[in-house]
Amino acid sequence: MSNMDMSEALRMLAADRGLTIDALLQVLVEALATAYKKRPNAADEVIVGVNPDNMDITFTAYDVDDDGNWINERDDTPKKDELGRIAAVTFRQVMGQRIREVERERKFEEYANREGDIVSGAVQKTDTRYTLLDLGRVERCCHKPNKFLAKLASRTLV
Repeated sequence: MSNMDMSEALRMLAADRGLTIDALLQVLVEALATAYKKRPNAADEVIVGVNPDNMDITFTAYDVDDDGNWINERDDTPKKDELGRIAAVTFRQVMGQRIREVERERKFEEYANREGDIVSGAVQKTDTRYTLLDLGRVERCCHKPNKFLAKLASRTLV
């Protein structure tokens, strides 16, 4: 995959998931660092740099001494085929996990400052333990001890 293809893929993923390019670049950096550490003979610590203009990726590796200091700074940027299968699987898992975390944070921030506000939604499902509400871009699971929601759900489904 060329750097321009990678840049376009990031833009498409950001648009599809409703995320910023900067958030996705941070996810990419974290996933690459985790994948790097799965390599044989990998350094103790690594700083991954991604140039957002041309998508050049650099790995600056460090060893850690007994006192916890980072020493022996060196460029340890692997060739595209050097990361290997384990690193590729790790990268894929970490990338997916981090994207879900960023999406969850974005949804939380959207509703965090609306505490006490009245929001409209639709009851999707109800049973003896919980009621599932659709609030638009998010769903909310309300447990049955909330008697108001239990009454609302029973009226809506009748």
